[in-house]
Amino acid sequence: MRYEGQIYRPPSEAYSYILQVTVGCSHNACTFCNMYADKQFHIRPLSDVLEDLAMARRAYRYVERIFLADGDALIVRTETLLEILQAIHKLFPECERITSYASARDLLLKTPEELKTLREAGLEMVYLGLESGSERILKAINKGVTVEETVRACLKAKEAGIRLSITQITGLAGQDGMEENASESAKALSRIKPEYIGIMTLTLRRGTPMTRDFEAGRFKRLTPKQIVEEMRMLVADLDSEGSVLRSNHISNYVQLRGTMNRDKEAMLRQLDLALSSGKLENEYISYLENL
Repeated sequence: MRYEGQIYRPPSEAYSYILQVTVGCSHNACTFCNMYADKQFHIRPLSDVLEDLAMARRAYRYVERIFLADGDALIVRTETLLEILQAIHKLFPECERITSYASARDLLLKTPEELKTLREAGLEMVYLGLESGSERILKAINKGVTVEETVRACLKAKEAGIRLSITQITGLAGQDGMEENASESAKALSRIKPEYIGIMTLTLRRGTPMTRDFEAGRFKRLTPKQIVEEMRMLVADLDSEGSVLRSNHISNYVQLRGTMNRDKEAMLRQLDLALSSGKLENEYISYLENL
């Protein structure tokens, strides 16, 4: 197996074989993100991807899950993706789940028939970053898509039978936009009702425009207590029956896991307990500074 640059995957793909289908992110311009700053986006040749699969088969006796990287593997032509999925099933008949990152634009570029064909070929779930449900905030972070486009893309994937794991970032709007980020994100997620909702906390990463804004005093990041307060507002406003909600990323101060709306009150009590504990009073937890 061969990889170009740093490889990222969702927490739930920790034990998956990662197959690099694309390199980098086709947008790669969000103001808070430096994940793919060292990469020039390109689609890997199909022959290289298939060769990697053959190498992985020789290296691993049993592969239960496969994750298609990098940032938006679904930008690849459907015919090529189908060849990759077919090769996976041929070489790894024991594989039970194939997933991928996807952007809203990736999904909107595919026809409903293409998405349905990909699902039938084995693409079970995609991970997509909503980041925020506020149009203003998405424009400010240069996300490159609108909330309405994201909602439309997600509903399109759901209609094709592809499950969704959607990420929201707490603290993304700073201290001036706490309520807006929480309430508008809750509205968007409640419209989508994805199978999984992942809450992350904004981390200021070296070299990003948002970090430069912070250093210049133009962006006021949230304290740990404010982050949990914003998270509580989000959960309180969220109405997404059946969605599994998690905040199990390393960036989070409180680890939540529950199913909406059944466990909503229990999660709110957990957040209230954290807020009243006094443990969030330190301005920042040191390890977050170095991510």
